[in-house]
Amino acid sequence: LLRWKHPEYGAISPARFIPVAEESGYIAVLGDWVLGEACRQARIWLDAGCPCRVAVNLSAREILEPNFIKRLQGHLLASGLPPQWLELELTERALYDGNGAAERLADLRDLGVSLAIDDFGTGYSSLSYLKHLPIHRLKLDRSFVTDIETDPNDAAICTATIALGHSLGLELVAEGVETQAQRDFLARLDCDVLQG
Repeated sequence: LLRWKHPEYGAISPARFIPVAEESGYIAVLGDWVLGEACRQARIWLDAGCPCRVAVNLSAREILEPNFIKRLQGHLLASGLPPQWLELELTERALYDGNGAAERLADLRDLGVSLAIDDFGTGYSSLSYLKHLPIHRLKLDRSFVTDIETDPNDAAICTATIALGHSLGLELVAEGVETQAQRDFLARLDCDVLQG
């Protein structure tokens, strides 16, 4: 996740500057730099014997840029990073708003990169879309994980989402896991990855 440390204003949240970058069209330049840096750093870790998949959040506007796939291929080639070590994350809203972003996923998957739906459950959550998207994993939004031990609705949503994802052959990532009780609850559900 990109962070901005401004010399005068200190840490500026991505929630503030990403929408401005998207509206101004600067997101393509910013996102291109982030992709290049992510590929470069992932290759450094791979060479150091610490292989790990690096995930990069993207907007629909970025993947709809006409030369996005070519630029992505360029970053992978320049860094020497095998594509399986890069994951691209898009939100439900980015995929389900009829802008054509969902159609680009097959091209991205053909490159060998992993694809994830980020913040799953907070957007449209269209199950008909979900069964057709060429994705590898769902990231269950932290808003459902935070009160998983005390809110029966959150517990039910997490339980159902993990079961649904697994039945579709997807890996499930729970975001915002901060307590041992949350970890234990999600482990009982066989959640694949805990992030927090």
